[in-house]
Amino acid sequence: MNNLYKYLIISTILIGLISVGYFAYLRLNEDSLKTETMIIDNLTPEKNQEWIFFTDRVMGGISSGKLEIGSESGSKFYRMTGDVSTANNGGFIQFRADLTRLSNTDKIFNGVKIKVRGNDENYNIHIRTNRTVLPWQYYSLEFYAPKKWTEIELPFDSFKRSNFYQPKGFKSSDIRTLGIVAYGRDYVANLDVGLIEFY
Repeated sequence: MNNLYKYLIISTILIGLISVGYFAYLRLNEDSLKTETMIIDNLTPEKNQEWIFFTDRVMGGISSGKLEIGSESGSKFYRMTGDVSTANNGGFIQFRADLTRLSNTDKIFNGVKIKVRGNDENYNIHIRTNRTVLPWQYYSLEFYAPKKWTEIELPFDSFKRSNFYQPKGFKSSDIRTLGIVAYGRDYVANLDVGLIEFY
């Protein structure tokens, strides 16, 4: 009986130690995955996405604009300019890229970081996932673009769903497209974007 009791105590201690070590390994491994970043676009040949520019005219709106590549002091950036109008149930201009290939990774990212400069107006990031199949389904988060270059971190868990029947949140591996949008009200858009990365 005493031997059995000792065996149970030793077994319990060993199982406990193994469990602690296993969870510590998982935690360390998860932290190492989260510390990395992934450059989505920095306007170099190696990290240069194919962005598509479009406006609400695809649905009958009258907003107008364009997307260009600018250069300043040897650094390139995207420049989106235009007039956003809510007439005819419109109200947006945007440029968007397909990130399906990039997001198909085991790495865990917490958000998107952008380097922007603007005209003291608010803009949005729109993210679509493998569960947002309809045009009006996306996740969005607003950011402010001052007149001087600034870097902004936008956590994925702060993004808001556009419809109540979408899942409340998403993982970085769920992301299919990312759009940078002037949206929702009548105003003049003038936004420069020099870097986009997951962190």
